[in-house]
Parts: sequence; C-alpha cells; structure tokens
Amino acid sequence: MATSTADPRARPIAVYDSGVGGLTVLHELLVQLPHEDFVYLADAARLPYGMRTQAELERFALECAEELLARRAKLLVVACNTATSAALPVLRERMAQTTLGIDVLGVVQPGAVQAVAATTNGRVGLMATPATVASGAYAEAIALADPFVELIAVACPDLATIIEGGFPFDERVVETVRDYVAPLRAAGVDTVILGCTHYPLIAPMLQRMLGRGVRIVTSGTPVAHQVEHVLGARGLANPRGVAEGDYRFLTTGDVEAFRALGSVFLQLPLGAVERVALRAAEAAA
Repeated sequence: MATSTADPRARPIAVYDSGVGGLTVLHELLVQLPHEDFVYLADAARLPYGMRTQAELERFALECAEELLARRAKLLVVACNTATSAALPVLRERMAQTTLGIDVLGVVQPGAVQAVAATTNGRVGLMATPATVASGAYAEAIALADPFVELIAVACPDLATIIEGGFPFDERVVETVRDYVAPLRAAGVDTVILGCTHYPLIAPMLQRMLGRGVRIVTSGTPVAHQVEHVLGARGLANPRGVAEGDYRFLTTGDVEAFRALGSVFLQLPLGAVERVALRAAEAAA
C-alpha cells in the first residue's frame, strides 16, 4: 500500500537491490540517518543480476523504480553495483520527470572515490560481478578521481549467488574466494573495492586472504554520507527530531527466504516483508 503524505520530507528513502546484498548499505543508512524512514526493494525473483545484459538491467531497474515511486519515495539509492553500472543514467532520466524531481544515487562513485583516497601505491583492486566489470563504470570513476591510479578488476561470476545461498561456508567456497583473490595479491594492490554489496559479508575471509595491510573499501558508509548531503541540500531531511524512523521491505521473490537471510545482512531486526509483483516500467515502453 502506498504511503501518502503532503510533506515530501516525511516520505521514505527508497533502497533498491537485486537481493539481500543491499541490506549492507541499508544498515549504514539506518545507523547514520536514524530519523529517516526507508523502504527496501529486493528484486530477488530475477537474481543474479551479474550475468544479465544492459538492456535487461535497465528494464528491471525501471520497473523497480516505478514500484518505489508508487511508495512515495523522496530519494532513490541503487544499492546494487551491477544496476548502478548499467542503469543509473536511465533511472536518473526517469526520476527527473517526477513532480519532486527525485535524486538517484548509486554505489560506484562513492566507493571509487574512497579507494582513490585510501591507496598509497596507486594500485587498486576490484572484485565485482561480470556485468559490473564489463561496464567499465569503476574504471571510469577511478580515472575521473585520479587518472594515475591503476585498477585491477576481477570478475567473480558466482560469488554473489554463493553468499545469497546462506551460511555457513564450506571449503569449496573458501577455495573459490581464494582463486578470485590470487590475481589481486599478484598485482600488489594495497586497496580492494568490494564492488558488490553482497561481498562485505565475507570481508573477514577476504582480509585474511589479501593480507592485513590491504585496505578493503565498501560503499555503505560513503553512500550514507552522500544521502545525508543530498537531503540537506534539497531540504528533504525528515524533521521528526529525536524519534526513530521505520523501515520496511518488499521482495519480488520468496518472503521467507528473504527474511531468513536478511537479518544476517542487515544486522538489525527484520520487520514485515511484503511480496510484490512489478508493473511494466513506463519509461521502458
């Protein structure tokens, strides 16, 4: 059921991902912006996104955006690296057509900027889905931040699916992750971007394999700072004062599967989860 409010400041912030991975971003948003309301949409029925074409990813993103517009969102955070890489321009075009002129923030640029600031030897690693690596979005974002920083990108075709499958991890998973880390160690990177919001859940494993001197960069915290700045600049911060906001969840997939794994990713209690059937995107027609 859509939330109706005359004051745009009281509307929720929308967060969109292909599955539960974006809950690692939502966690940081909830911690840093406790007075805001959030609505999270997981397009779990079409997971994984990592092997999809750009045309598919654009269509999926637009369909999710229409659902979140119906929920009266005041800002859209694309908490999915693959969707950010493929669909951010079409999402921004669609959201600019709304009455409020909704801003759309992705996870690529904040992570790239943080990595450039963190590296001391100018060699940055990237672990991401094949679609994210192939898009060149991180390479472009890093080149814009500092053209002298070298990016070593590793496509990890099955890693998000493995993590989405749940815990605990067996030795096969450990060996799979070790294979992905090997070229980054060989390249001598001192900073690694986790270019998929699922990957922070295995950050301890990655840190052990990369070595304690390698800085691991995730996008949750810088995205939360960016959201706070946009809300302030647009005058859209919720004025509720000391009261905490609420958060709710939508999924196109299995509700119980989302609930079971979601609490692990969110690290906070999971409330009600609603299953939704997406409407065709107007902008895709």
